[in-house]
Amino acid sequence: MSTASYQYAACATQTIVYDSMTILMAFGEPSVEIIGLTTIFGNVATEYATRNALLLCERAGHPEVPVAEGSPEPLKGGEPRVADFVHGSDGLGNLSLPAPTTKKVEESAAEFMVNKVSQFPGEISVLALGPLTNVALAIKRDSSFACKVKKIVVLGGAFFAAGNVNPAAEANIYGDPDAADVVFTSGADIDVVGINITTQCCFTDEDLLELKNSKGVHAQFLCDMCKFYRDWHEKSDGFQGIFLHDPVSFTALVHPEYFTFKKGVVRVETQGICTGHTLMDHGLKKWNSENPWSGYAPISVAWTVDVPKVLAYVKKLLMAP
Repeated sequence: MSTASYQYAACATQTIVYDSMTILMAFGEPSVEIIGLTTIFGNVATEYATRNALLLCERAGHPEVPVAEGSPEPLKGGEPRVADFVHGSDGLGNLSLPAPTTKKVEESAAEFMVNKVSQFPGEISVLALGPLTNVALAIKRDSSFACKVKKIVVLGGAFFAAGNVNPAAEANIYGDPDAADVVFTSGADIDVVGINITTQCCFTDEDLLELKNSKGVHAQFLCDMCKFYRDWHEKSDGFQGIFLHDPVSFTALVHPEYFTFKKGVVRVETQGICTGHTLMDHGLKKWNSENPWSGYAPISVAWTVDVPKVLAYVKKLLMAP
């Protein structure tokens, strides 16, 4: 497997509306080869995410891409948080799509990632678009995973900004804060794109109409999916449009030059009223004693974004005939 032309990516996804946008974008990006999708709970249960991932691979004309089902629960067990009020009970805007004809692979998501990264060390990036349970399980399963994976790009966190689950936490990190803390302190090469960045990039109703009227091969399908999500945003935020959380994170994988990043150690609060809170040590002060941030490798946190360039890139891929 040569790395001369491609960036190889394994997508860890909830497979909901904006995940679906991202997956279809990724299939249309010539510089990326998707080697597999792994699924996790979030806005739907894991088993529904698996069904949706299989459907999207078929719709994209790539039924051969393996889909590995992830954990049905957070790292420490218990009922997962499933926010099906955001994207509909099926995660795809309640479109009532037929069942996929393909099947998931036998490996679990963690097994799949460990095996692929071990097979091609230094070549595979993981785009993590949901709670980080599967990635944490891969790290726990293989202590060398963190140094073998090329990069992990995470959609998650709200850095020095309010969360979207509560004032302290963003949904993906809140869904499994223990897993997020494992990943962020693993020593892997990690870029994190928080909602302080992704909420700057949105499709207004005018943008959605432009997409619908385009010659994009999946344009009508995506607009139909987006209606439920768009209506929820109007009720929840008074915003007429949709935030592009996942597409922005994919853009950060392919075009990191559209962003600026700050480096620092990031820890995640795992208990109390601030569960899921992400806090980065900027490194502006030399602490006089050790603290819970001491001794860990810094990660890269997206700090600014070139919104026009990101939106142009997203539209280019989604509107491609």
